[in-house]
Amino acid sequence: MRFIVSTSILLKQLQAVNGASSSSTVLPILENFLFEIKDNVLTIFATDLQTSMVTSLQVESKEEGRIAIPSKILIETLKTLPDQPIAFFVDEDTRAIEISAGDGKYKLSGENADDFPKIPSVDEASTIHMPASVLAEAINKTIFAVSNDELRPAMTGVLCQLSSQSTTFVATDAHKLVRYRRNDVHSETSASLILPRKALALLKSSLPSDDLKVSVEYNATNAFFKFANISLICRLIDERYPDYEAVIPQVNPNRLTIERTAFLNSLRRVVIFANKTTHQVRLKITGSELQISSEDLDFSNEAHERLNCQFEGDDMEIGFNARFLIEMLGNLQSEEVVLEMSTPNRAGLLIPVTSAEEEDILMLVMPVMLNNQG
Repeated sequence: MRFIVSTSILLKQLQAVNGASSSSTVLPILENFLFEIKDNVLTIFATDLQTSMVTSLQVESKEEGRIAIPSKILIETLKTLPDQPIAFFVDEDTRAIEISAGDGKYKLSGENADDFPKIPSVDEASTIHMPASVLAEAINKTIFAVSNDELRPAMTGVLCQLSSQSTTFVATDAHKLVRYRRNDVHSETSASLILPRKALALLKSSLPSDDLKVSVEYNATNAFFKFANISLICRLIDERYPDYEAVIPQVNPNRLTIERTAFLNSLRRVVIFANKTTHQVRLKITGSELQISSEDLDFSNEAHERLNCQFEGDDMEIGFNARFLIEMLGNLQSEEVVLEMSTPNRAGLLIPVTSAEEEDILMLVMPVMLNNQG
């Protein structure tokens, strides 16, 4: 099997799918790309069994064939080569691979293509289409709130709820929760899928910046994302997602409206002086003034800042983990945000004052108990 391709084009495609491959000690074949040539098209597969990516490109070849090629050495070689034609010659009996580029010749040994895991195919799938920008925005707005707790597998992914009215993306780690709803993406059939974090992170890095339509097909076990010449297939998390609506407080008489950037920058400074384990900050709201303070008694560190705000409700004091608030504020774009609260021991809701007509975003953060010296 022999084919010729440009180094830069091949490298770009390999880098697009490389994130799906795995440095597995149990199954060394996963450290390879599967190359498959047919009708002058090279199709490249990478997988870690849970997530797979596939891409294809035109090459010059008179033959057909398949070979598994070690991914790390191939990418490292291509990175150091200038943009030029590169020829691959594969001896299918010995699986020896010879690469010729300019004046250089490089030899490595491949693996049996038949040992490469079979990539799941689309069976009995439902389909929904959405612009790449919408999917990227949904991932950006939710992925930071996904849990790392492997004992609660459902929360290690993002819940995607499809309905005829809207599509809702939800992520939570029990300390913070994000609900991102799009009213401009509908599905004929209602469904709930839990998409794993790794697949979403790979999508985030490979989605095009233009408004290409992404085709999302899903069945009971897998989701298939297709855009441009790339496909990503991921196994869904087969668990029940917690009833997130139940934890969103409905009655929040205390409403703090504040400039987002000023609030964010103030928290970034004040948290430096907070306890390094709890990152606790105290918000004290009196009239139209917000006082943000933190202390670390072990080191006699403390910080106090004042900000102007608009406030409707009774004066109150509430504690939060500043890192959660900082993450949330950093993932919102609105100039002003509203923090809705009921009591110091109930969750606060962070909502942008303005957002695009077709999107509805709500972020929830659990308070922390204050020790009442203040």
